Amino acid sequence: MAFHEVDAHELTLRPFDALDRGWALLAAGNDAASNCMTISWGGLGTLWNKPVATAYVRQSRYTKQFLDGSDTFSVNLFDGTERPALGILGKASGRDGDKLAKTDLTQSLVDGTPVIDQARVILVCRKAYVGPLAPEGICDPEVEPRNYSGADAGNYHTMYVGYVEHVLVAD
Repeated sequence: MAFHEVDAHELTLRPFDALDRGWALLAAGNDAASNCMTISWGGLGTLWNKPVATAYVRQSRYTKQFLDGSDTFSVNLFDGTERPALGILGKASGRDGDKLAKTDLTQSLVDGTPVIDQARVILVCRKAYVGPLAPEGICDPEVEPRNYSGADAGNYHTMYVGYVEHVLVAD
């Protein structure tokens, strides 16, 4: 698929649908090793006077080591038509092999950052802030039992905020 670059301030998205309803893939790593994972928790906005993308990743996720080892990551937004492939990527782990090969999706690099070629919008981001979500900061009493109990007890998310350096839109 061909892409053209736009200024982040010119991008028109429905931010509450972009991650939740359309689904997205977060990708990190380099040309030697990378991994991607589905995300629906995140946001798009402004921090420190720059456009940013935010993603939340559990401690247990394989992709986390690629995020922690890279200065950049990409948020790859889809329109919903790739949901079967994204479903596979949400269930399979990169620890067990090349999960992208189980789909019809392909990956390339933009300035050394892995991106998914079939995305409708690609945000290439440089890490600006990384920090853990901690139980003492959770104000809503329903969040912890709903999201951090049972098998996920103590498996809190890390927040990754990245400055949006490139916005690529499918032609």
